[in-house]
Amino acid sequence: MTESLAGGVATPLSMRAAANLTSAAVRAARQLLTELERGRRIDAAVLRSAMEAAFGASDTAGVWNWKTAYDVCEAATVLFLRKFGPAMRAKAGSTVAMLPMLVKVASCLPTHTRRSEDSQALQQFSTPIQLGLAACTAAGITPADRVLEPSAGTGLLAVFAELAGGALVMNELAEARASLLDHLFASVKVTRFDAAQIDDHLDASFVPSVVLMNPPFSALANVDRRMADAALRHVASAFARLCDGGRLVAIAGASFAPDNPTWRDAFVRLQERGRVVFSAALDGSFYAKHGTRTDTRLLVIDKLPAADPKAFPASPGMAGDVATLLGWVNQQVPERLPVASPSEIAAIGRPATSRSVGPVAPTSSSSSITAAPEGVELAYETVEWSPPEGGRLTDALYEEYGLQSIRISGSCAHPTKLVQSAAMASVAPPKPSYRPHLPVNVMADGLLSDAQLESVIYAGEAHSEFLSGSWTVDATFDVLAAARDDAENAVRFRRGWFLGDGTGAGKGRQVAGILLDNWLKGRRRAVWISKSDKLIEDAQRDWRHHGS
Repeated sequence: MTESLAGGVATPLSMRAAANLTSAAVRAARQLLTELERGRRIDAAVLRSAMEAAFGASDTAGVWNWKTAYDVCEAATVLFLRKFGPAMRAKAGSTVAMLPMLVKVASCLPTHTRRSEDSQALQQFSTPIQLGLAACTAAGITPADRVLEPSAGTGLLAVFAELAGGALVMNELAEARASLLDHLFASVKVTRFDAAQIDDHLDASFVPSVVLMNPPFSALANVDRRMADAALRHVASAFARLCDGGRLVAIAGASFAPDNPTWRDAFVRLQERGRVVFSAALDGSFYAKHGTRTDTRLLVIDKLPAADPKAFPASPGMAGDVATLLGWVNQQVPERLPVASPSEIAAIGRPATSRSVGPVAPTSSSSSITAAPEGVELAYETVEWSPPEGGRLTDALYEEYGLQSIRISGSCAHPTKLVQSAAMASVAPPKPSYRPHLPVNVMADGLLSDAQLESVIYAGEAHSEFLSGSWTVDATFDVLAAARDDAENAVRFRRGWFLGDGTGAGKGRQVAGILLDNWLKGRRRAVWISKSDKLIEDAQRDWRHHGS
C-alpha cells in the first residue's frame, strides 16, 4: 500500500498509517461540508486551513498533497449531495430544474491546478457533478437496479445512482481513493480491482442491471505508456458483466465514437451483443475545473444485439454545455429495456470461475452457457523419426513442414504448403501422450488439418501439466509470491503453450480446436496473449465453424 506525497514520491505505509490518513481526509471533508452548506466558496486558503487542521501539518511537511486536498473537496461534495440531494430532487421536480442547483454547488469548489504523478498516470479526472446528473439521467436508474461503478474514484458519479435508489457495487483500484469510498459509502461493497478486467474479478453472483462509468481514456494499470484502446477495454469488460437488457452509460473521450473510422469496427463487434442508443460529445472546457480540457463523450449502450450491427444512431453533435447535453438525453435516449428483477438475475447467475489456468467455455450471453458438443478421443500413434536416408537440407531459408513424431489416422493434409526453419526440420519434437477430445464432426468433416491437430495435441500436453513450484496470489490476482507446497492458500499454475505459427497455418482454427478440447475436458478458463486483437475474431469465427 502506498500514498503519493507532495513531492510525487510513493512511500510505503502501514495499514494503521493509511487508515489514519483516510480518517484525516474524512475529517477535512466534513469541515468543508459546513462551508458548502453555507454556500461559501472553497478557495485555496479555506482548503489549506481544513487540511492542516485535519492532518495536523501543512503540505510542505509531506503529510498531504494538493491532489489529496482536491479528493477531499470531492468527498465533501458527495456528503453534501447525500444530505441535501433528496430535497433538491423533490424541489426541482425534474433533472433540468435540478441542474442550476448543481451549478451553484460546483461554483463553490476550487479549480484543480496541481496534479500528482499518480493522478497523471491513472488519469484520475473525476466526473463534474453536472455531468454526473446527465449520465445518471441517461441510465434511467430505479430502486430495482443493481448498479456497478467500475472506476468509482471519489464517488461523484456513484452518488447520483445512490440518490436514484440503485443498489451499488463500487470498484476503485487506487488504494487511497478506495479507502475514502469505504468511509463515504459505508454500506456499499468497494472492491479494488483493475477495472479493465472487472468482469474477470467480480464475484460470479453479482450481475448488474446498470453500469455507470467514467473510465481512464488512455491509461491502463501497470502500463507505462499511453494505451489508445484503454476505454474500449474498460467498457467491454463491464459490458460483459451486464445482464441481458441492462444499460451501460459511459463517459469517454470524444474520439471514442461509432462514427470515428478508428473505432467503427470495435463498435460493430460490440453491437453483436448490444446496441448503441445514444452518443454525443461535450466540449472540453466544461472539465477545466477538474484539471483538463479534453473533449468528452456520453455513450449509452443497451445489452440487446442490434438488428444491424453496422447501423448506429446519428449523434446530435458536440454540446457546448451540460444543459444542452441533458436536453439531448431527455429527448433522444430511449426507455430502458425490460430486465429480470435483481433476485431473478442473481438466480440466473453465471458459472463459478476457477482460478486454475485452463480455457474458458464461450457463452451465448452473460447468463447462459451453450451445451458442449459430443466429443470423441482423437486417435493417433507416436513414431520414431530420423532424417530420410541421405537426406540433406536445402539451401533455402525454410524446409517443407511435415509431422515427425506422430501419425494421425484419417486426418487430411493441410490445404496449403507449410514450411519450417532448417533448425526445426533437423530435430523431431518430443513424443506426446496427451489424447485430446474433439467434436465428432471435426474429423469427419476434415475441419482441422493434420498440422492443426498436431497443435491441439501439443497444447493439451502442456495444459495437462503444472509449472514447478507453488505460489500465493494477492486479492488483485496481479502479485505472486513463492510459497511452500503445503502453505495455506498456496496454488499451482498450469503450463501455458506458445503458438508462433505464421500466416496460412490457420491460427484461428488451431485456437478454436484447443479451446474445444479444453472445454470438453472441463477446463473453463483460458489466457490468450496475442500481438493482434484481430485474431480473437478468427478464433470466434472458427469456433462457430466447428459446430459449437
